[in-house]
Amino acid sequence: MRVLVVDDDPVSTALVQAALQRQDYVAECTDRGEDALDMLKVYDFDALVLDLRLPDLDGGTLLRRLRGMGSVVPVMIVSGIDDRAARIQALLDGADDYLTKPVDRDELIARLKVLIRRSKGHASSEIRIGRLAVDLASRTVTVEGQPLKVTAKEYGILELLALRRGTTLSKEVFLDHLYGGIDEPEQKIIDVFICKLRKKIQAVGGGQGIETVWGQGYVLREPQGGAPGLAEAAPDFFGPDLGPAALHELRAAELEALLLELLPEHGPSLPPFSGGFAA
Repeated sequence: MRVLVVDDDPVSTALVQAALQRQDYVAECTDRGEDALDMLKVYDFDALVLDLRLPDLDGGTLLRRLRGMGSVVPVMIVSGIDDRAARIQALLDGADDYLTKPVDRDELIARLKVLIRRSKGHASSEIRIGRLAVDLASRTVTVEGQPLKVTAKEYGILELLALRRGTTLSKEVFLDHLYGGIDEPEQKIIDVFICKLRKKIQAVGGGQGIETVWGQGYVLREPQGGAPGLAEAAPDFFGPDLGPAALHELRAAELEALLLELLPEHGPSLPPFSGGFAA
């Protein structure tokens, strides 16, 4: 998930950013309202954490302009203003929730999770798609009640697919939410993550797979009448015919994916892999 934090207090910003990163959320920060509006016009955020006191414009003005341009991004106010009238006005201006500083980090994360899932039309923390269940509260995945072991990046992909089930998501969207522009690998890494997820789901008997929409991205749909999904019937994400060049690229991408999972979350970027493989 990707969250924009707008606050001119560096201490508060650092605390919120650290709490988000512990949940493997990508947190981007700015201390100016105008910059926040520009970012929200260009990038796809799952939530906005907003202080009411900013150096260039107040939070209420930002909220009204944000809603005026048609944005429905969930907004959590985190402000030092502990005033009933201010809370009411913020909600009327378009905020979805309000917390007073200093905030409890666990409560902040819990409220953000609720806002995000409700904004996607999910009332419960558990999202079920066929035999697959993604629990947003515990950050766990099960297939027919059987735990599915996934990496942090694999969970992030499943969480995004589940929250936006039925919607085709491009590789750019996945990269944006997993890395947020920080040391982003090449797009083919998403193919590798999807391939590994499909194999893990099928290994525990999960019939519902991740469907490829060729030329567009991936989608997670509800199964139709118990029929297997397109992904379940497909042997692999590259299709049936792999030439030597495509096979080399696949193996290089798989190696890159494994190395990325071993590196720290914000470690150095990897140089392009150019080594050979044994036949």
